[in-house]
Amino acid sequence: MAAEIKNLAPQVVWNYFYELTQIPRPTGHVKEVTEYIKSVGEKLNLETLQDEVGNVLICKPATPGMENCPVVTLQSHVDMVPQKNAATQHDFTKDPIDAYIDGEWVTARGTTLGADNGIGASYALAILTEKDIQHGPIEALFTVDEEVGMVGANGLKPGFSHGDILINLDSESECELYVGCAGGVDVSARLEFKNEEPTPEGDVAVYLSLTGLKGGHSGMDIDLGRGNANKLLFRFLKDAVENNGARLVDFDGGSLRNAIPREAFATITIPEDEADALWELVSDYQETFTREYTAIEDGILFEAKRLDKVPAYVVPEEIQDSIINAIEACPNGVISMLTSFPGTVESSSNMARVQVKDGLFEVKFLVRSSSESRKMYLASMIESTFSLAGAEVEFDAPYNGWEPNINSSIMKYMKEAYERGYSRTPEIKVIHAGLECGIIQGAMPKMDMISVGPDIRHPHSPDEKVHIASVERTWHVLRDVLSDIK
Repeated sequence: MAAEIKNLAPQVVWNYFYELTQIPRPTGHVKEVTEYIKSVGEKLNLETLQDEVGNVLICKPATPGMENCPVVTLQSHVDMVPQKNAATQHDFTKDPIDAYIDGEWVTARGTTLGADNGIGASYALAILTEKDIQHGPIEALFTVDEEVGMVGANGLKPGFSHGDILINLDSESECELYVGCAGGVDVSARLEFKNEEPTPEGDVAVYLSLTGLKGGHSGMDIDLGRGNANKLLFRFLKDAVENNGARLVDFDGGSLRNAIPREAFATITIPEDEADALWELVSDYQETFTREYTAIEDGILFEAKRLDKVPAYVVPEEIQDSIINAIEACPNGVISMLTSFPGTVESSSNMARVQVKDGLFEVKFLVRSSSESRKMYLASMIESTFSLAGAEVEFDAPYNGWEPNINSSIMKYMKEAYERGYSRTPEIKVIHAGLECGIIQGAMPKMDMISVGPDIRHPHSPDEKVHIASVERTWHVLRDVLSDIK
């Protein structure tokens, strides 16, 4: 039962996390959760504010003798990524998350868990609640709609927060301190066409289904080499078109801009005398995908099913070929690595969403880079690819990266606290994901910032899980740091 997680240590953190799992809070539907957070602040008799975009700020006075310490802002976001397996019945706008304990981890049945960033919000609420922590003035800043466009962070106005130090609670690797992050930009391409070309006479219809990929966070997991369902299925389609006379009817792959696509589906037609050859080709690609992704993907399932009803129209051949070639050619995945932080991705693209239906082709990317110039160059590469296919391309929701500060005082405090708690020195890293720190830094440029968190695996996918023991260890580090800051 989900309620069992309330008995985990530290109970104050897990109790709040359980409460958050019971409140539907996908991006764009956060009113209920912000009302809940405000109610916590008000019950604690703490100053509780909400700005125009919905961000909530709760202020806790310093304990006696620490009134002159720097103001520390604990920052997290309240929305979660709504991802589920195809067989799972779940309405993210109405249903609670079915969380449960699985050995050393907490996870959810068939959906994302929301540890990103529910655990961060739970830490902040727990700090506000606890009475036995020595600390200076504290603010808890809960931002809204981070996962799509970082709406809350972008809407912050100077003066809403008065923090000197910001501790972002949205990292996902224990004993790693993040001091910088990538910026990003959404790239979308759109092509309208007349859906008037009749299906070739004698063709049969086939439904293609590619499922079982791991997906994951398009920043944190992009370097793991996981398959992109959109790229893989279009790879097959090019072969089927060239060698089996296939014609594309429709395509539906991926979902959110910041999630690596796990599933893709397409309807095609083929000459009836090519049906056996197509089934053999599907089997060949199942073997190819399985072999190429050995030790990376372990559940790829590629299936074809003949449909009783043959659609009246197919995508015009010239449009079909342009779309397939553009998808095939377009850069996806890791593009460049950082030389100053070995092993860290500098630039990447995620072909997140592809749809072909009723005379419209659309594709959406999230481009990330810690280099502003490389970010825009990669976006331009994508623009060129789809412009050649005749599509209109737009850039949207750009955000800057977070510039590391080598003289950071909070980095020093946090490093010492981890060394005491773990008897080892934490790694100092730049994260290839869009933390809100870069945007907040724009509104509050004098803030000293760091990002921390427990171990979270496979965020933005139904395999998401958070490590129980690391939640407790990170809790103790946060308590110690708040007492250390002078």
